[in-house]
Amino acid sequence: MDLLLILTYAAIAIAVFKIFKIPVNGFTLLTAALGGVGLVGFLILAMNYNHPFSNEGRFYFTTTPIIPTVSGRVTEVPVKTGVPLKAGEVLFKIDPERYENAVKALEAQLADATQATAQLRSAADSAAQQMNAATADRAAAQDIYERSQSLVKSGAISQAQFKQAEEKFFAARSKAEAAQAEATRAELEASAAIGGVNTDVARLQADLDTARYNLEQTVVRAPTDGSVVQMFLRPGMYVVPMPLRPVMVFLHAEDTTFAAAFLQNSSQRIIEGADAEIILPSVPGRFFKAKVARAGAYIPQGQLQATGTLIDPEQIKGDGRIIVELDIEEDISKFNIPPGSMGSAAIYTEHMHHLSIMRKVLLRMKSWMNFLFGDGH
Repeated sequence: MDLLLILTYAAIAIAVFKIFKIPVNGFTLLTAALGGVGLVGFLILAMNYNHPFSNEGRFYFTTTPIIPTVSGRVTEVPVKTGVPLKAGEVLFKIDPERYENAVKALEAQLADATQATAQLRSAADSAAQQMNAATADRAAAQDIYERSQSLVKSGAISQAQFKQAEEKFFAARSKAEAAQAEATRAELEASAAIGGVNTDVARLQADLDTARYNLEQTVVRAPTDGSVVQMFLRPGMYVVPMPLRPVMVFLHAEDTTFAAAFLQNSSQRIIEGADAEIILPSVPGRFFKAKVARAGAYIPQGQLQATGTLIDPEQIKGDGRIIVELDIEEDISKFNIPPGSMGSAAIYTEHMHHLSIMRKVLLRMKSWMNFLFGDGH
């Protein structure tokens, strides 16, 4: 564009010199040259500020690293790289044998605990019946003992008979107290519960639910619609649930986001809703209309994270650019634009809007220049 402006100005200057028959000398040539530098420089600077341009645009997309929940040896990998999948389709399977055995063992323990709970209830009922019988025996012995006290005073019975009645009463009372204590203990064991469920049964049920969940996780499924874009997993490999060791990368079937990084000098002219255009090396000779969706909410170099190290400004690399998200208004589905493709973008503002034609011409020239490339030639 600057070359085009210079050539245009030179043509106009030559025409002016010839039409108005201006003498060609050092003064007039210097005046024309300085005027051209000033005019062209002003146009380019005003265009750059009011209609910013960025070469650092890209289609961004989201991937999910697939990490197994349980460890084990891989038995089957039915997926293929790049083949579309529906949410829930199988990605790979892990040998389930030890997880099945864990489920069986806990099911057996739960059955035993359930049976033991029933036995505890029966024991509590039996202890309650024994307590009732002992209480009745104590009441009968107490009645005989109290009548014997009156009879021994009147001489109706001997002292030996009174002692015998007294010993029976004391024995019945001790037996009743022991039966009551046993009934209380048995009732506490039988009624120990969490949410109405015996504590042992509740604990084993929770362990069984966890074991069943682990068994389900031996079949790893697609989290959403999408495809696997990087997959080196093979049957026989051993996988572990480690966040730093994903076994494949899953690409979600969702729209990509085009964003461009603009210099901070243009921050006052990057306005949400402003018109924009983008060009793509993957689609040379074409341009696409867009709108500014989000105008530079942050500059990555300024982020802070909680760490045990103080911030050292000297370690911050680069000045940083403003990340601007653009919504493409045209249908680009008919073009093969892989996620991650790069592009260039220009934003057109209402400030000195007549200069936007320069930016548009420059953008179209650059788009046509995308036809000129070489790889090893």
